[in-house]
Amino acid sequence: MTQNANSDVAHHDPPDGPRSGAGAVREGRPADVAARTAQRTLAARAADYTSEVRRLLDAALELMRGGGTSSRPRVADIVAAAGLSNDAFYRHFPSKDALVSALIEDGADRLASYAAHQMGKETNPAEKVLRWVEAILAQSRGEAAEITLAVLWNGSGLGGQATGRYPGAAGLAAALRDTFADLGSAEPDFDASLATYATLGVLADHLWKRAPVDAAAAERVVAFCLRMITPSPSTDPTGVA
Repeated sequence: MTQNANSDVAHHDPPDGPRSGAGAVREGRPADVAARTAQRTLAARAADYTSEVRRLLDAALELMRGGGTSSRPRVADIVAAAGLSNDAFYRHFPSKDALVSALIEDGADRLASYAAHQMGKETNPAEKVLRWVEAILAQSRGEAAEITLAVLWNGSGLGGQATGRYPGAAGLAAALRDTFADLGSAEPDFDASLATYATLGVLADHLWKRAPVDAAAAERVVAFCLRMITPSPSTDPTGVA
């Protein structure tokens, strides 16, 4: 009897009691604890890394703003200004060019948010396109132009020539996509991308020429964006003949 009872205890856990040992592993309880602990560690590390990246981006932007198109900060200058180390820099960026691309993308994300905010002030889709174009081309004027040009100039292989690379174009196109759909575009994603690259191209040309885009040029860009929409069959919703 004693042997049988011990055997039962060895092979059957209490119906309502907690498991332990290998039984608990099979139930997943230690794995759950391990996962939660790892998630807390990763969350804390992610917050630290996010702070590091932001410090590096902000420090680089300030240095590039100060140097303009006459001097490029070194990685050593950037990490010193950020109060970080070379290890911290290369943990997030394989090169300074990668950091410059991140700066361009970060600026484009902010610009896309601003453009969307401006578009939200209008109800007419064509007026929304105008707001979107104006938000982008405004970067050709004043301090915004100086900062944007300095960042581009710090990019790889620029030297003083415009670049055809726009790391943040996707976000700007996304801000325009629904408006193009409202205007009857048969391919709003494609058309919004074309409009984005065309508008950024105009911006880049004016930045390198150090010539602000005037109102007349902005209107021509808007007209082009509306004309290039691929209409749905038998539809021309733009009203542009």
